[in-house]
Amino acid sequence: MDEGYVYDRLKEVKEFDESKAGVKGLVDAGVVKIPKFFIHSKENLERASSKSGVTQLSIPLIDLQGFDGTRRAYITTQICDASERWGCFQIINHRIPNNVLSAMLDGIHGFHEQPKEAKIQIYSRDSKNKVRYICNGDLYIAKAANWRDSLACKFADGILEPEALPLVCREAIVEYMKWIIKLKEVLAGLLSEALGLESNHLSNIQCMESETLVCHYYPSCPEPDLTIGTSKHSDPSFLTILLQDHIGGLQVLHQNQWVDVPPTEGALLVNMGDLMQLITNDKVKSVEHRVLAQVADRVSAACFFYPSTTQAQKPYGPLKELISDENPAIVYKETLVSEYLAHYNSKGLDGTPKLLHFKL
Repeated sequence: MDEGYVYDRLKEVKEFDESKAGVKGLVDAGVVKIPKFFIHSKENLERASSKSGVTQLSIPLIDLQGFDGTRRAYITTQICDASERWGCFQIINHRIPNNVLSAMLDGIHGFHEQPKEAKIQIYSRDSKNKVRYICNGDLYIAKAANWRDSLACKFADGILEPEALPLVCREAIVEYMKWIIKLKEVLAGLLSEALGLESNHLSNIQCMESETLVCHYYPSCPEPDLTIGTSKHSDPSFLTILLQDHIGGLQVLHQNQWVDVPPTEGALLVNMGDLMQLITNDKVKSVEHRVLAQVADRVSAACFFYPSTTQAQKPYGPLKELISDENPAIVYKETLVSEYLAHYNSKGLDGTPKLLHFKL
């Protein structure tokens, strides 16, 4: 490096952003050294060691077989325990066919592995866009960038015109979302009962009627020990359903230890989001999680559930049904979802709990 060289992070970040090629563009260009703005602090990297995943602890795996029959009470008990202790759980026998899951993963590969020219038209930092391709939503405010690209699709009230979706993954996304919305309705009923509420309670308050599907692509990284796929964070949604491929690298924070979420064929991960923790008055916990950088390409599809467009204009606070003599203290103030998301996005994935800002 030339003597007297001064690193201009903003300039390098801006040049990268304006290329609209994403992390995949760096890999396609044959980089062997990652740009400096992708390098995380020593503290983060130590905690992100691939050896740090604790194998003695296992994330709950819940079999939904018979959820509409004799096993329902048992399943709701499992969901209650997992939501309170872990803030997440994996599910199997959820009735989404394996070929639908496989097609979704193939579709994510198909989109992100296209030439840059095929993706560049929808590259945008405008969160109002219904469909956009982006690399790091917090690129300009994060201390270090994450090694991933994303395709984000917003289904307001469950609706997004298929023509708005990229052709290469259109059919896969449309079919996947049909099944995911059905599964969300099942989970809403089970979670309502797990909270001791009527089975239609979460459906009635319309807190999970709109979806944002984010299709992440984590290209093979030439220096995975220097960066992270996704920094530690919790989700700003009410609920998140995640589909991951077979590569691994996803971890959740439990009892102050990072625990691997092992890829299990046909399984989906269900995360409690920050807003679910808010309306349950801390009864359930939103789970902090991260993704380690890998030497192999990895893909995932995260579906975040938010309120209907009409309910989004009304504040959400702790449910009065969950306030009792045994649990009288109201922890959070009533909050508009837009207010919460604005705060969340202003901070980026900085590893700090965003809910603290909304405590009474």
